[in-house]
Amino acid sequence: MQLMRRRRYRSAAALAVLVLLAGTTLWLRPTGGLSGGASSPPEHARARQAVHQAARPVIVPRRAWHAESVDTAPGARYAPSVRAAVIHHTSTPNGYDCATVPRTLRDLYAGHAYGRHWDDIGYNFLVDACGTIYEGRAGGVDRPVVGAHTKGFNEGTVGIAAIGTYTRGEAVPEPMLDAIARLVAWKLGPRGPDPRAEVALVSTHDEARYPKGTKAVLPVVGGHTDGYPTRCPGAALYAKLPDIAARAARLQHR
Repeated sequence: MQLMRRRRYRSAAALAVLVLLAGTTLWLRPTGGLSGGASSPPEHARARQAVHQAARPVIVPRRAWHAESVDTAPGARYAPSVRAAVIHHTSTPNGYDCATVPRTLRDLYAGHAYGRHWDDIGYNFLVDACGTIYEGRAGGVDRPVVGAHTKGFNEGTVGIAAIGTYTRGEAVPEPMLDAIARLVAWKLGPRGPDPRAEVALVSTHDEARYPKGTKAVLPVVGGHTDGYPTRCPGAALYAKLPDIAARAARLQHR
C-alpha cells in the first residue's frame, strides 16, 4: 500500500524516492526547472531560433560617400534590440542617376547635422532606386543604433529611407523594394518579431502621433506616418509596405 501511495506523486523528486525503494538507483532529470542552473536549449530549439536569420545584404559604408563628422557630436546610443522598421522617403527628386547618390547623401547629411542640429544624418540606412543600401547614421550597421528619424519612436526601431519622392502615382522601383525587404529581414534578426505582425512601442515624445508614455501598437514594418503626423513615406511607398513585410518574412523562412 505504501508503494502504491507513493506512485501518486507526480514530482521528479518523489519518483526518485520510489525507484530507490525497489533497490535500484535511477537518475531522473527534472523537466520543470528544479535544477539551480539554467540548462541549454535542445538542439532542435536552437535550430528554430536560428531559422529566421536572413542573410546580411551588401551595405555601402559611410566612408564611401565621404560622410563628414561633427566635432561636437555625442557618441552613438543603442537600444536593446531592433523591434520594428520605419520606412521613409527623402523627398528628393526622382529620376536620378544612381552614381550621383553619394552627393545626395552628403546634402542630406548637411541638412540633418547642421540645418537641424542632429549632429548626424537621422536615418540608419538609405536605399537608392538601383537597390544599393547605404549606411546612414554612425554607430555600426550590425548594432541597434538609435536614430533621429521618427520623433517618439526612435528607440528600438531602424529608420530606412528610400531616396526619392514616392507620393501617389509615383512608381517605386523594384530593386529598391527588394533591397528594403532584405535589409528589414536582416535587421529584425532571428529573435525579432514577424515582419508581417504588429508590435507595442512606447512613445517618448508628445509631438509624436501618440503622447509621451502611450503604448502604441504599430506595424513591425511601418511608415513614418504611423508614428508621427506626416505624409512620409508617400502614398505610393506606403502602399508597398505590406509587400515589403511579406518579402522580408519569406527571406526569414517564415
